[in-house]
Amino acid sequence: MEQKLKLEILQLYNQFKEEDGKKVDRIEKWRNLEPESAEFISILIRTQQSKNVLELGTSNGFSTLWFSDALKRTNGKLVTIEIEAKRTELARKYLTSFKLIENVELITTDVKDFLIEADPVFEIIFLDAERKYYIEYWINLKKLLDKKGSLLIVDNVLSHKDDVSEFISLIENDENFIISTVNIGAGLLLVTKQ
Repeated sequence: MEQKLKLEILQLYNQFKEEDGKKVDRIEKWRNLEPESAEFISILIRTQQSKNVLELGTSNGFSTLWFSDALKRTNGKLVTIEIEAKRTELARKYLTSFKLIENVELITTDVKDFLIEADPVFEIIFLDAERKYYIEYWINLKKLLDKKGSLLIVDNVLSHKDDVSEFISLIENDENFIISTVNIGAGLLLVTKQ
């Protein structure tokens, strides 16, 4: 990411963080991906030369900006899913203002509904949605990992360890998959097929 763009996006992150500090209800908060995690995933997109990336949980589009920028370099496409229309439109606004909208498809729907219909075309799937549904998502997520070399990245696995422990156990007990936790940001879980 070019330095000027990075600084502008980091200013936006600080604004979102300040806004979150004034909100009491967790659901009302933006709950953005930490910049160091966003940058790490962007590097993975570039090194894999990813063409198709899926983001589950757009929120206001902070992480979407990072992924879109990386995919511009690989001539790839990002599909991002958000259940709340207002958040989808806010993400669209930021993507447009940063000139990063061109390679992004924003979809407003329930992640579960999207996953049921999705085809295994994604090299990277980033999961940062409501954690209480992750176990429910797994049956369809693992079908998406049928594409050779596909990688599932799950956020908040260290910061919210208790919320995701059953989900992680479910994956650990599936002999078809291997996992690793990266101690960056709020903790990222990497999942791929054996």
